[in-house]
Amino acid sequence: MPDAIPAGALRRALVIKLRHHGDVLLTSPVFSVLKRHAPQCEIDALVFADTAAMLSEHPALAQLHTIDRNWKKLGPLAQARAEWGLFRTLRARGYDLVIHLTDHPRGAWLARFLGARWSVAPQRAKGAKWWKKSFTHIFRTVSGGRRHTVEMHLDALRRIGIQPAPNERALTLVPGHAATERVDALLREAGVANGYVHFHPASRWFFKTWPVERNADVLRALVESGRTVVMTAAPDARERALVDAILAQAGVPVVNLAGKLSLKELGAVSARAALFVGVDSAPMHIAAAVGTPTVALFGPSGDKEWGPWMVPHEVVASDVHPCRPCGLDGCGGGKVSDCLVTLPAARVLAAAQRLLEQRA
Repeated sequence: MPDAIPAGALRRALVIKLRHHGDVLLTSPVFSVLKRHAPQCEIDALVFADTAAMLSEHPALAQLHTIDRNWKKLGPLAQARAEWGLFRTLRARGYDLVIHLTDHPRGAWLARFLGARWSVAPQRAKGAKWWKKSFTHIFRTVSGGRRHTVEMHLDALRRIGIQPAPNERALTLVPGHAATERVDALLREAGVANGYVHFHPASRWFFKTWPVERNADVLRALVESGRTVVMTAAPDARERALVDAILAQAGVPVVNLAGKLSLKELGAVSARAALFVGVDSAPMHIAAAVGTPTVALFGPSGDKEWGPWMVPHEVVASDVHPCRPCGLDGCGGGKVSDCLVTLPAARVLAAAQRLLEQRA
C-alpha cells in the first residue's frame, strides 16, 4: 500500500469513539491489534465519561481521556474551560496518529488541531470535502449492516497498512480486582457457585426488549431444569420494574442483582456464568468480551452488524419478517417491534440448551 503508515514510527496514537457503551467496547480490538503491530506505541482513548469502564484497564491502553456529557449543563464559560483543558491535555501528548471511528465532527476538528502527522476516519457523505481534508487517510465503509462493527473499526487499521490476524480480533474487557471481589462476595452470600445462567432481559432501548411473559417462560423453564439463574438489569427504574414483573410471573427462585452492579461488576458476573441470555444490548457485548457463550435475541437491529463477537453464540431472530433489520424504534416508530415480541420462548430455550450442552 503506497500510503501505509510505518508502524515502527508510531510513538503515540489517539483512538476516538464518542458513542454508547456497546459501541465503545467493540473498539477494544483496535487497541490490541495496534499494540501488537506497534509495541513501542503509547495508545490513548477519548470517549464519553459514562462509557469509560468499557476500556479502562485494557492492557494496551496508556491513557483514557473523557468528555463529560454534563459539561454542557455547567454553563458556557465552565464548559469552555473544561473543553480547553481537555484540548491542552491531548495536545501535550504529541500524537503521531489520530484514529477517529465515527463521523462525529469533533474528531475532524481534533485531527486538524492536535498536530498529528497521520489521521484516519470513515468516509462521510455529508460535508465530504471538508471531512476528507481533515484526515490523511479515509477508510471505506460497507453499507446495509452487512459488516460487523468490530471489522469496520479494524478497517481503520487496514487502511493505514496494519492487517489484523484472525486471532487478534477478540474483544477485551477487564472487570478489575475491586469488581471481581465484590461479585465474589455477592455470589458467596447467595450461595451460588460458578456455572449459572446469567439472564439480562432489558436494553436501555425498550423497543429491543422481549415481552414479560416470554421472559418468564424461559426463566421458569431454566430453573425447573435445575439451572441456577442470576438476573441483572441497570439501576434504571424501568429496567428494575421489568425484572420485578418477570420474577412475579415466573414464580421461581433466582439470584436477583438487578440495579446493584456497576458495568465492571456486570462483566465479573458474566465471566463466571456458563451462559448469558439477553437481548441486543451492551451487557450482551460484555458477556462476549469475557468469553461467555451467549444467546442473543435480535429484533429491529442487525445481528450481522451487532451480534456476539468471537464467542460461542446463537442469535434468535425472526425469519418471517422480511423487513428486519429495519433499525427503527419499533414498527412505524411505535416502540414495539413485532419481529421481536413474536419470537417464541421455545426457540430461546432450544438455543440455550444447545450452548449449555456444548460447554458441558
